[in-house]
Amino acid sequence: MGLFDMFSGDSEEMTPHFAFATSLIYMISVDGKIENEEVGQLLAVLGGEESGGSIGVGANNRQLLDRAFKYRQKNDVEKFLSEATPILTDAQKMCILTNILDSSLSDGDAAPEEQQLFGQFLQAFGISEERFKPFFDVLALKNDRSVFTKENHPSNKAGYTVKLKL
Repeated sequence: MGLFDMFSGDSEEMTPHFAFATSLIYMISVDGKIENEEVGQLLAVLGGEESGGSIGVGANNRQLLDRAFKYRQKNDVEKFLSEATPILTDAQKMCILTNILDSSLSDGDAAPEEQQLFGQFLQAFGISEERFKPFFDVLALKNDRSVFTKENHPSNKAGYTVKLKL
């Protein structure tokens, strides 16, 4: 430990919960803009707390988010993934992947930067696209609200049945 390590910022160790929050921050900020839908998704996922009739961020989650944003500002995704991946279980990795994908789709379209970042997470976590495809299909269905606004949407044709392809 060097004399000035205390000033380097993020002195707390990587934990699965911190990795989860930080993953979401990387995803919502990767395209250079943070959309309202993405912030809403972030707060919903981290368990926003109600205060005075509006949804806010509880003290513990505010501290977690502040720390995650600071980490994101100082570290590239490769460093983050190299620190986070070894401490995560398979279930935690899948939870992160489904949540960052849901976040990227929450504004209706996954930007190319979001798609690339998602691929980096898949690769770092050792999860194949083939294994993740059923989860992708469910989240794509969940976020395709055009089934309500486009009368000629292919999924709205008479006789069409949504099925999970394994």
